Amino acid sequence: RYRIGPDRVELHTGLLLLKRRSLSRDRIRSVDLTANPLQRLPGLVKVRIGTGESTGGGESTLALELVARAEGERLRRELLTRPADTADPARDGTLADLDPRWIRYAPVSFVAPALGGAAAGAVMQVSEWFGAQAEVIDWIGDRFASVSLPWTIVGLVLLATLAGAVGALGLWIELWWNFRLEREPGGTLRVRRGLFTARSVSLEERRLRGVERVEPLGVRLFGAARLDAVATGLAEDDDEKHTDLKALLPAAPRVVADRVAAEVLREPEPPTSAPLAAHPRAARTRRLRWALAAVLLPAAVLALLGALLTPVLLYAAAGWTAVLVPLAALLARDAYRSLGHAVSGGYLVTRSGTVRRATVALQRSGIIGWTVKQSYFQRRAGILTVTATTAAGEGAYDVLDAGESQGLAFADRAVPGLLAPFLERVETPEARSTER
Repeated sequence: RYRIGPDRVELHTGLLLLKRRSLSRDRIRSVDLTANPLQRLPGLVKVRIGTGESTGGGESTLALELVARAEGERLRRELLTRPADTADPARDGTLADLDPRWIRYAPVSFVAPALGGAAAGAVMQVSEWFGAQAEVIDWIGDRFASVSLPWTIVGLVLLATLAGAVGALGLWIELWWNFRLEREPGGTLRVRRGLFTARSVSLEERRLRGVERVEPLGVRLFGAARLDAVATGLAEDDDEKHTDLKALLPAAPRVVADRVAAEVLREPEPPTSAPLAAHPRAARTRRLRWALAAVLLPAAVLALLGALLTPVLLYAAAGWTAVLVPLAALLARDAYRSLGHAVSGGYLVTRSGTVRRATVALQRSGIIGWTVKQSYFQRRAGILTVTATTAAGEGAYDVLDAGESQGLAFADRAVPGLLAPFLERVETPEARSTER
């Protein structure tokens, strides 16, 4: 049984072990509705009432198991009712809805190869359960009997990739079909999505501290990006880890992602598309060194083992080096080009990453501290990492490998006065000549 009072929400459960729990309505930050296919048939939903705090045992969440959908919607509206924001009511309504053409980005996401590998592993595991693994291997060998070993490996990888792409398409349809992002009166963002399992996630705008535009490598090559919320109180319970509560937009054209970012933040221009300041060349050198070290150290181990054991490992080391050194150099250069930072209106913007490039637009008013880190090698190169601390999202966002004066001046400009007591102003000869 449950009861919605003027100050508290109460929940009574159990037969032999009775539990009585309650939450203060002032602490409620989310009311999310979920229904799997069996629950949707009779029109039922599961209602999760959360405070957005991360505590052990799920004590920050009340779960109402299977109430009528109309009752779930009523509870969501009642518990999230806030004084209406009359600043710009024209921005209420639908901010984005599903474009079926976005499904073309599913096969190029990281999910596709993961699903392909999982499918191959599942085939081998199931065949082992039935004692038929040897027969499966022999059958595969017969299919590729007239093909050399390298081409056999390539063919199997392509088949696994194809299976992963098909699985990624199906998963995308299940997760994002019927997607809609809308702003409700009172300042609540609501994301609805799901084909068989319907999900409804609500986010109060007063908890929003910014957005993150995420561009995995495959998706980025096709000019697309995903949009996530940077908000306080997006803690996930153990039984709901599969639900991505911060997702505002699936992989979509980058122009669409920037437009939705501006709408969500109520800004005339998206901070995520602001021009970014480049980082020193020392940052590029640092990435090249790390990338080459990651390739050459294993190659050196293979070469050493080849000299001691068998020449086959020498050929493996040579092939490893020939293939991966150019790839590592390209990724390192791309990682350097991805580095950037800026102050855009009321937002701090930072970008980094190559395999997963992320551009974060963080409210400057939401920054509560700075951390300045400089390793021995960074000191020699004249660069440092500045980290903005906030109570939202990941809790900390880095400006990687910026110039010493560049990074400190940026932090001081982003939040004036916060870092100033720890800065020492250096008088340069150019400044002295100008004063004279």
